[in-house]
Amino acid sequence: MNIKTILSKLKAVPRRRRVAFFFIGGVIIIGVCFLLIPPARKTPVHLTVAVSRGDIEDAILASGTLQPITRVEVGAQVSGQLRHLKVKLGERVKKGQLLAEIDPALAQGDLLMARADLDGLQADRRGKQVRITLAEEEFTRMEAMRDAEATSLRDWQRARAELETRRAELSELDARIAKARYLIEQRQINLAYTRIAAPVDGEVLSIDTKEGQTVISAQQAPKILTLGDLSRMEVWAQVSEADIVRVRPGQRAYFSLLGSPEKRYFGSVREIRPTPEKINNAMFYPVLFDVANTDRSLRTDMTAQVGVIQSEVGNSLVVPLTALGDRDVDGRYPIRVLQDGKDPVERKVHIGIKSRTHAQVLDGLEEGERVVTSTEGDENSGMMVSIG
Repeated sequence: MNIKTILSKLKAVPRRRRVAFFFIGGVIIIGVCFLLIPPARKTPVHLTVAVSRGDIEDAILASGTLQPITRVEVGAQVSGQLRHLKVKLGERVKKGQLLAEIDPALAQGDLLMARADLDGLQADRRGKQVRITLAEEEFTRMEAMRDAEATSLRDWQRARAELETRRAELSELDARIAKARYLIEQRQINLAYTRIAAPVDGEVLSIDTKEGQTVISAQQAPKILTLGDLSRMEVWAQVSEADIVRVRPGQRAYFSLLGSPEKRYFGSVREIRPTPEKINNAMFYPVLFDVANTDRSLRTDMTAQVGVIQSEVGNSLVVPLTALGDRDVDGRYPIRVLQDGKDPVERKVHIGIKSRTHAQVLDGLEEGERVVTSTEGDENSGMMVSIG
């Protein structure tokens, strides 16, 4: 059968069938080509990093906040209207400096009444003292008459009872006078409380009561303002219950701020609070340490990224954790080393301290050698990051 015959027969086939025939034929030809022609093999691309020397540390990481070590809430101990507020927010104050004044009218009135009560009691005492003197003279006279048998026993007893009664009344009045004097001292103290002075050196961290507001100390000691000494700050770090067993007082600790993560502030663990705080169904223990703040760059309630150092080594060989394979039963790690542009060669190395990103190499590598961290384009490049 020649080509003309084939073409004539194809022309006799309906147009739709001819299109379908050519389409199916094309698909079959393309599929056969894919099966018969082998795909080009990809050349693996190895991402490597040089073994270098550096400092490495194993640290427990946590988040925390900054607070002044000395923080005092200054309140009012007497009731009245806050007449004058002598300081502003953020102002530095010295111990004993006047911070605020409460209207002294009520305290002054109470003091005047207490003094008036004392004056009345003292006048009453002078009258009782006169009556005691008369009673003593009468009793002395009755004593003399009794000796001369010029009076009855009943009259002598009556004179003695009168004298004892007057003396008892005077003693009771003396007690009331002592109480009145104590009350005057209290009223004087209350009057002094209308002038509120700084109990410590520090800065005004908050002002909670404004001028003109009335404070009522009988219900609850009202807070006027808060002072804090920012020369030394206290870090409150929240350490998880999984890590708290490795934290001890005296361990070296540091923190960095969100605005300057490269700068570290160092201190040592001072206290571990025994009562945890539950956050999102996880338990965290407060760990406290102190840092100096001479330049006042640290502020209250700043967020701190905290590290409690477990161990650290300086000038040691380090490699990224991504270069390590799974740990062997003998404790060593496989690592692929690139040599002279050839395929990587696997070695076994001993690892010391691990940080979040790097590991200390104890043996098996030399400084400057290039280790493979990942490989692209290789079906057998399943080397994954392993911290185990």
